[in-house]
Amino acid sequence: MLRIDLSDLPVASSETARHLNRRVILNLIRDKQPISRADLARLSGLQRSTVSLITEELIEGRWVVEGTTGRLPRGRRPTLLLLNQRRRIICIDIRPKRTFIAISDVNGVFSFQESIPTAADPDRAVRQLLARLRPLLKTRTEDPFEGIGISLPGRVDYTTQQLIFAPNLKWPAVDLKTPIERETGLEVALENAANACALAEIWFDRSNTIRNLVTITVSEGIGTAIVADGRLVRGANGMAGELGHFPLDPEGPQCACGNRGCWEILASDQAALRYYFESAARSSRQRAPELEFNALLSMADQGDTLAAKALDKMAVQLARGVRMIVAGLDPEAILFVGEFTAAWGRFEPRIKAEVQAQKIAALPIALIPARDGELTRLRGSVALVLYKHFGVSLPVSGTA
Repeated sequence: MLRIDLSDLPVASSETARHLNRRVILNLIRDKQPISRADLARLSGLQRSTVSLITEELIEGRWVVEGTTGRLPRGRRPTLLLLNQRRRIICIDIRPKRTFIAISDVNGVFSFQESIPTAADPDRAVRQLLARLRPLLKTRTEDPFEGIGISLPGRVDYTTQQLIFAPNLKWPAVDLKTPIERETGLEVALENAANACALAEIWFDRSNTIRNLVTITVSEGIGTAIVADGRLVRGANGMAGELGHFPLDPEGPQCACGNRGCWEILASDQAALRYYFESAARSSRQRAPELEFNALLSMADQGDTLAAKALDKMAVQLARGVRMIVAGLDPEAILFVGEFTAAWGRFEPRIKAEVQAQKIAALPIALIPARDGELTRLRGSVALVLYKHFGVSLPVSGTA
């Protein structure tokens, strides 16, 4: 029997209504910019006086600016509104080998990017981050920083805001939020990388009308994010979507999580490199000591048969996991994020064949490679910071 927790329902006060209306207007400006006040009233269904009051508050708060004037067949030419591109967000994407730092505006356009090695010790990693953030915070002080978004290769406990599960990072449970907020004075939003990528795709790109989406991030490991009916699914303990650690082969190689034959140990970038090295050893070919996944992609393009076979094996294993997702979650679309999408022509046929073989799927499923590749993670950290202002659930088609 469905039970409703009445204590969790919001009170419909005038303040609640004003807050929701503000989010409606903000999302409409974000989605339709540049847009006039009259069009905002028409699309939102709010009174023009209410729209005018909200937009003036947003302009005063430096969220919105007035742009050019529009053209009408007759009457007064309207002043168009758009988001303030000078409002900035610090974006951080932490990975096992390197940490990427960027500055973005509210539209996900980057004005600065750099990377630093990721320290093995989390306390040292925080000190290194702060050493890079301090000079950034002193630049262009007239442009406000709204906050810091951090995407992580692991899961966050939403009660304690600690990173609690990151086998590829090899860090213990750690509080990154408190020391960074204390030193910078900015609010920090943390999220699993796959969840951040799902936010980025819905917020900035093509999928803002998709309500049931699975995002698969492939790098050193595999992460997944689940969007169901327009909402990000986190589970009771923030661990929903850890399908990269679902065992596909109990007799397979040992995963960083301690189990054997997990999906990510069979289908990640590191898996493809392992397949290549194993083949090279069998063929007595000299192996490169520090081969990167991008180099493996280039080698396959240049006709290296062992590199091509390694990628094909990775594609088969990746497709096996996708078939599991289709059977279990029935999404409208699956978004793929990672360096492997540069070779999408090699991977897509394998994945599509497995999906089409899944007879229980009622409708065709869209298979979408991320348009911006690895930048999707950084854009996801932008969306994390804006999340609190633009909606309590994932924005869908310009709604709050």
